[in-house]
Amino acid sequence: RQPLTRPPCPAPDQAQVVFPMPVTAGRPADVAVCTACFMLCYNYCIQVTVHIPMTETELLALPADAYMNEAQQGFFRDLLLQQRADLQARIEDEFQQLREQEPRSDPSDVGTAEEQRQWQLRLLEREKKLLDKIDDSLDALARGEYGWCAETGDPIGLKRLLLRPTTTLCIEAKERQEQREKHQRTA
Repeated sequence: RQPLTRPPCPAPDQAQVVFPMPVTAGRPADVAVCTACFMLCYNYCIQVTVHIPMTETELLALPADAYMNEAQQGFFRDLLLQQRADLQARIEDEFQQLREQEPRSDPSDVGTAEEQRQWQLRLLEREKKLLDKIDDSLDALARGEYGWCAETGDPIGLKRLLLRPTTTLCIEAKERQEQREKHQRTA
């Protein structure tokens, strides 16, 4: 497993543009961006090259030794950021629906409305947990740990990551975890 590093600028003699960035968690206040190779700082202060979006087919067609290279990391970063944006929009819609609910005078309507409100609140809680998992996955990408099993250090696998981009365990480790949980419930 190799940590994510900024590739060398192919045109170091070209002009550098410095974008002022807020200082957060001890990170530098300015981020240099080479105008020749378009190196920028996206979310989580990761230096990445501008890339052409990759399809799932292209992702799966890459050789095994290319696992979690910059192109694959870029694919999953884009996927996670898109999922995050979609989820934030859904959460905002749910909050808006909760705010717009009108009080009802009929006791049966009040009971139904309260049941629906409780259902919406449970849904919001689940979506918030998913949002936290997406943020954790983006943090793992920034650290160069995304795509590697937290328990074993083995590759999680592209197909599994496509199905569940926020997973932190390979299938074998997840099965062991589920067996432990099942055993604990029966004991």
